[in-house]
Amino acid sequence: MSPASPPSQAGRPPLRIVLADDERMVRTALRVILEAEPDLEVVGEAVSGAEAVPLVRSLAPDVVLMDVRMPEIDGIRATEQILATMAEPPRIVVVTTFENDAYVYDALRAGAAGFLLKRADPDELIGAVRLVARGDSLLFPAAVRALAAAHTAGGPDPAAPAWAARLTDREADVLRLMATGLSNHELSERLGVGPQTVKTHVAAVLAKTGSRDRTQAVIAAYEGGFLMKKS
Repeated sequence: MSPASPPSQAGRPPLRIVLADDERMVRTALRVILEAEPDLEVVGEAVSGAEAVPLVRSLAPDVVLMDVRMPEIDGIRATEQILATMAEPPRIVVVTTFENDAYVYDALRAGAAGFLLKRADPDELIGAVRLVARGDSLLFPAAVRALAAAHTAGGPDPAAPAWAARLTDREADVLRLMATGLSNHELSERLGVGPQTVKTHVAAVLAKTGSRDRTQAVIAAYEGGFLMKKS
């Protein structure tokens, strides 16, 4: 993933971030990297999911970096609780050691905006925070496809989801392109339409698939066989 450009700072406050990880060294390293950027600010830290949930509710940050494996309440349950109880929840990025971690897939299904590997370099970390903060999803297409395939392995081929028939041809194209990790800006360039038109198509895809965000829509498309058959 290429780093996202920082937003203009003219009168705009920095993005507020909460870190949730049970390893102090990891939290310290993340804070140092993030706070070196003028448009990013770490406003709180939690050592477990149980601590992260009330902290996020009280601070209402823009982005949460959530370790997927923590004591008491793991990152999946913490993500579910935050998204279920906040009217305007933050964007949550789960952080993991292994790309093929089944916990990651469950977190994405729960509503996380994407995932990041702990070995990611500073530019990837900074770019991820900026990317999700502006409403895009942090998708690694090959990894999501592999996780979806593993999740559905051994079962019968899924029937076409009911929502698939409700998609227009253009919306179906948008969903397939979303699954390749394209941002709204990249979708606009690929389809030759304006940014607002892309937002309209993406909003329609989310509504018809019953998804909270782009990541959940892609997960639903893989689980329903919509993308497996078209890829």
